[in-house]
Amino acid sequence: MDRVVWVTGAGSGIGRATAVAFAKMGARVALTGRRTEALADTAAMIGDAAIVVAADLSDPAEITRAHAAVVASLGPVEVLVNNAGSNTRHRHWHELAPEAMATMMDVNLRAPFLCSMAVLPAMRERKTGTLIHIASVSAVTMFPASGPAYGASKAGVSMMSAHLNAEEGIHGIRSICINPGEVATEILDRRPKPPSAEDRALMLHADDIAAAAVFAASLPGRATVADMTILATDNQIWRPFARGIAQTAVQANAKG
Repeated sequence: MDRVVWVTGAGSGIGRATAVAFAKMGARVALTGRRTEALADTAAMIGDAAIVVAADLSDPAEITRAHAAVVASLGPVEVLVNNAGSNTRHRHWHELAPEAMATMMDVNLRAPFLCSMAVLPAMRERKTGTLIHIASVSAVTMFPASGPAYGASKAGVSMMSAHLNAEEGIHGIRSICINPGEVATEILDRRPKPPSAEDRALMLHADDIAAAAVFAASLPGRATVADMTILATDNQIWRPFARGIAQTAVQANAKG
């Protein structure tokens, strides 16, 4: 896969795992995020195939600058991975601050829009391109732990991706929206009540989502995985319901 891949939020978690996975497939990878030191750590895992382009994606001017730097160093972006995301510890209606809500919308929704808009002209010119957006299960169902602003922003990403496919497929451009369930990354520490180590052990790993992104980008250009929802096999959303059924079955069997 000798392609130029631009990964946002590449300093940790899903972004780091995705950048490493694409590099292992032969891609040249641009790493963008706010934390230069974290991006450098990701680059060290990859080697010469990676460049670091630090940027605050909540700032439209920074996105323009970062895109220009990627193109100047590696050439036109062939695969964009919109992964950068944000949430706040105080995320529910009774405590959500307007400033925190606005920041989430800027990072989770506006930034993917602007990054996509930046790469689209060259993709149209070449008649090929792949856009991958890391949304969330919160985009397709109400997941209380995420909070309303995060859920709304990720639902917006899902609809953005759908419109990209509808309008840009005639130019050979495809858009993939990946909706992970809970992934055991450091962002979980920002929850009002972070999950336990036992719960995290049952969650998805960042490498699982990276593998899905590489799979989607590796398909022939004629094929698009428009939406991909990936959940833990033992999903905590359903676990109480499933345990209730199992307990009922045990009781029924005991009665003979």
